[in-house]
Amino acid sequence: MDRLGDMRLFVDAAALGSFSAAGRKQGLSPAAASAAIQRLEAALGARLFERTTRQLRLTEEGQLYRDYSQQALELMAEAEQALQAGQQRVQGTVRISAPSDLGRNLLQQYLDDFRQHYPEVRFALHLSDSTANLVADDIDLAVRYGQPPDSAMVARPLAPNRRVVCVAPWLADQLGRPAKPADLAQLPCVVLVTAAGAMNEWRYREGSSAKSVRLSQYQESNDGEIIRKWALQGYGYAYKSILDVADDLREGRLETVLDDYFTESTPLNVLYHRSRFQPPRVRLLIDFLQARFGELATDLG
Repeated sequence: MDRLGDMRLFVDAAALGSFSAAGRKQGLSPAAASAAIQRLEAALGARLFERTTRQLRLTEEGQLYRDYSQQALELMAEAEQALQAGQQRVQGTVRISAPSDLGRNLLQQYLDDFRQHYPEVRFALHLSDSTANLVADDIDLAVRYGQPPDSAMVARPLAPNRRVVCVAPWLADQLGRPAKPADLAQLPCVVLVTAAGAMNEWRYREGSSAKSVRLSQYQESNDGEIIRKWALQGYGYAYKSILDVADDLREGRLETVLDDYFTESTPLNVLYHRSRFQPPRVRLLIDFLQARFGELATDLG
């Protein structure tokens, strides 16, 4: 059995939605293509496709095998290119997931800087404020706040970070600055919405006790960048990671309040799959990001 050839056929069938189309691409008849897929399923002991008269759809097992097959084929291509070139070149695509605000305001510039050193590297950057599934979403690495919920993920620290309540100074002058967290319940705020709902309950510490304040006057968005822009425009108080608003604080566009209460630590990490081989472009990018975010953390003190 030509496992590599059948794997290529399988990936093509998944992309094209047709055994016949995949077979034509590989120079096989429809019957030979169908037989190859059946042979692959028998060898794996798993059904890879749901077949109907109208469509061809991957099963859950098929989706998982497709993700790993794509990686295997890409790595094989890289190995051949490296051998042909006589050296290990840093090239190919890195698929990255990151929070929207951080991605637009910090990570994008860092990726541009990385490409100045390695111009043959390309990026597929997915910005979302929900945690990515690195396998299902075909992600090489994710930049996220806090520790990964999945033990299959490795977390390497990028920078220390805490969440702060921030506001446009002119709005604070107009409304008055809160003296205690409970005051926020009666002030206009802007909150992030996740799959779990609106984050309208902000946690803080008072002495050794963990407490929270529930907001009642707020606008909401599922995009962290929108939350930041609304804060800059004076829509209300926002609860943001300090890395997201570092430039705004430095330039005086925003200021923080209640710093003695809001002290939650949420370090920034880069996550990757524990069992996945890392090509040179991914390893070098992780090291580069650690250095750049480390410089930023030093600047912030």
